[in-house]
Amino acid sequence: MSLLDIENLSLTIGDTQILTGMELSVAPGEVMGLVGESGSGKSMTALTVMQLLPHAARATGRVSFDGIDILAATEDQMCALRGDDIGMVFQEPMTALNPVKTIGEQVAEGIRWHTRASRAEAEERARKMLDRVGLPSAKFPLSRYPHELSGGQRQRVVIAIACALKPKLLIADEPTTALDVVLQAQILDLLRDLVAESRMGLLLISHDLAVVTEMADRITILRRGEVMEAGDTARTLSEQLHPYTRQLAQASMHVPARTRPHGVGSGQPLLQVEGVTRDYHGRRTSLFKRAPAIRAVDDVSLSMAPGQSVALVGRSGCGKSTLARMILALDRPSSGTIRFRGETITGKSEAELKPARRDMQVVFQDPYGSFDPRQKVEKLVAEPLHVLDKKPTRAERREMVAHALHEVGLDQRDMDKYPHEFSGGQRQRLSIARAIITRPKLVVADEPVSALDVSIRAQILDLFAELNQKLGIAYLFITHDLTVARAITDEVLVMHDGKIVERGKTNEVLDHPQSEAAKALVTAAPDLHRAITRRMQEQG
Repeated sequence: MSLLDIENLSLTIGDTQILTGMELSVAPGEVMGLVGESGSGKSMTALTVMQLLPHAARATGRVSFDGIDILAATEDQMCALRGDDIGMVFQEPMTALNPVKTIGEQVAEGIRWHTRASRAEAEERARKMLDRVGLPSAKFPLSRYPHELSGGQRQRVVIAIACALKPKLLIADEPTTALDVVLQAQILDLLRDLVAESRMGLLLISHDLAVVTEMADRITILRRGEVMEAGDTARTLSEQLHPYTRQLAQASMHVPARTRPHGVGSGQPLLQVEGVTRDYHGRRTSLFKRAPAIRAVDDVSLSMAPGQSVALVGRSGCGKSTLARMILALDRPSSGTIRFRGETITGKSEAELKPARRDMQVVFQDPYGSFDPRQKVEKLVAEPLHVLDKKPTRAERREMVAHALHEVGLDQRDMDKYPHEFSGGQRQRLSIARAIITRPKLVVADEPVSALDVSIRAQILDLFAELNQKLGIAYLFITHDLTVARAITDEVLVMHDGKIVERGKTNEVLDHPQSEAAKALVTAAPDLHRAITRRMQEQG
């Protein structure tokens, strides 16, 4: 008998149809993968099961959990189920956690609410659960706040909250999107263990086919609120009977056509980083005492040629983003020198940095978070133009913005819209348009495609390759996704504990890693073709 049964579920919000005739079931001890692009209705399916739908939503059909009719359940009944029998891991841990409560309080809260345990008992159980998800008490006391943790660590706290009461069903909505590949493998292993230990049903929602293939027994592929294909994971993805399944699989393994721009690797280096170190003061533990300083970047040297595409890969917390901030002159190194176009940029004032600022730009991981939601696209994309020597007129500015939007595949009519009117992929195109409007020589891209659907990711990678070829822009890709590094870069630098531990041609390093850090990344990286082959072999 199924633990969760969804039959002929249709969902509307106002006049918009979100789901149509949705069918899905999860048995005890089974992992069901729910796959689809943004806007396909994956998260709304999960919110229907949790009865956390928006006020204007109307659901019809049947949703049954352990014999309970979810659509007919009262709010009191759902409060008893949520957290106790049905747990949910939300996609964005920072918004799922309360910033003013410690992690200990947040994990213990559900335990106290559902079991009436004392504070001490709840905290003891919370401590054990945090240990279980890889946050040991020595390093992560219960008194820590969410902002003191990395993205991966916060995701572990969210999983600890969801699993603290050993629910019968766990809904995990993109639980590994923002995590490095080693951490992702650990989180997936943890979810697998929790399923095996207590025969918990797991509904795994993801746009990453490789992750779902590794994890799920069965798969349901959703598009625009309708099920396109469903069945055994390995068979469905190997046969690819439905054109949309084939399209998703091809996009997952997409490699842009790249030719090296003319002149790459010749002449003076564009960027030189020499012996750069960055120390941060430790937290004050008492009035007279500080914890030891933390070394985020440790004696790093690297060089990039004009037009070259380089990947900086490594686990969360290894120092990649700190190094990027110093290259962009947004942070000062404790020691060492950074040269850009032959000129030293370390220690210079903002006024002295203005010429260098024209030639270096950044594309952030979260485009929505990097835009002011109150400003229109024209102003947002034109933001870097203030570093130009000659300020463009309003007509010139509009023309430059329109040209930049055209180069990233958007329309000039988009410049009068607000960021919330665009999809995630379109917002990332806007952030790329903003980065290239000053015709920079270097773009630092910090996890630019990690949160995007496979189809959109393929388009954005094609766009990066095209701009590299057409404009000769050099890229420093900061990523934990080795498929992105393999697809779009000439060389790769592997960073671990603040040091560059391996460097070389991308294919050589990723096919034959030498350092332990690189081997760990390559081993943990999900691969769709490998995952399908392994699942088929397991099934004989």
